[in-house]
Amino acid sequence: MFNNKSILITGGTGSFGKKYVKTLLERYSPKKIIIFSRDELKQFEMQQVFNKPCMRYFIGDVRDKERLTQAMNGVDFVIHAAALKQVPAAEYNPMECIKTNINGAENVIAAALANNVEKVIALSTDKAANPVNLYGATKLVSDKLFVAANNISGGHKTTFSVVRYGNVVGSRGSVVPFFQKLINEGATELPITHEEMTRFWITLQQGVDFVLKNFERMLGGEIFIPKIPSMRIIDLAKAMAPDLSLKIIGIRPGEKLHEIMCPADDSYHTFEYSDHFVIAPSIIFSSRSNDFTVNAIDEKGQQVTPGFEYNSKNNPHFLTPDELIDFNHSAEL
Repeated sequence: MFNNKSILITGGTGSFGKKYVKTLLERYSPKKIIIFSRDELKQFEMQQVFNKPCMRYFIGDVRDKERLTQAMNGVDFVIHAAALKQVPAAEYNPMECIKTNINGAENVIAAALANNVEKVIALSTDKAANPVNLYGATKLVSDKLFVAANNISGGHKTTFSVVRYGNVVGSRGSVVPFFQKLINEGATELPITHEEMTRFWITLQQGVDFVLKNFERMLGGEIFIPKIPSMRIIDLAKAMAPDLSLKIIGIRPGEKLHEIMCPADDSYHTFEYSDHFVIAPSIIFSSRSNDFTVNAIDEKGQQVTPGFEYNSKNNPHFLTPDELIDFNHSAEL
């Protein structure tokens, strides 16, 4: 569906954007791929790797609606990946996080509607489910904005959906490269926030493939959540450095012990499919059906039982230390 189409990725110089572009170029023949981001150095570095004629690089910030509207001219599909994502940084700089993650989301929606973009998928995070930190709270607001955008689109053809998933193995700023840096520098111990901490675990390629598939599945207004394994932080440390001791340093500001992707309070709107969940909108769309039991490619889902919660602690699939090693290798780490 991406052949001869124009695709714009906000925050496209990040880990996700690079992998998404690589996958698009390998599998499709897009008309244009537009990287929209604010860091000229990262764009310059990315251009050295991805320099096919279809590539375009736009310097801009999602806080700038006018620039976004200009960049989306003639675009068919948008992936909104731009965000301020560091939990402690958001706690100490709340207004900056709000400007990018909330006001930026509003600008992406307005620019997409102004240009009659066909489909928009916004990337979310497990931290947006029952948030306890500012980053998660801003992403929850962003999710709500993209869901409700389907009800304000009026005569526009644009549809909006959200993809929510957990920690990405090896993404910039994540725990795996942090641990690896310490190991390479000859550390004698690894810092662990809490011995019981769990996280959902997904590779960049799995995340990219999930987003690609959901462009086909989406009706507009749903939140897509993949079925992925969990891991214990302590198991990850043991897998990466079995001979090093561990030091418990305590949970960081705004951090959860376990993450949630499908909250129990949303169980009345949650549907289970073979390899993913869908949280349907709680609002009623005026222009079309709110039936999300069948998606756009005729996959069928069933409503979960009342009170069902999908979190990293009760997940039936946990990775063992040996599996974590294999998982890290499959993520090209």
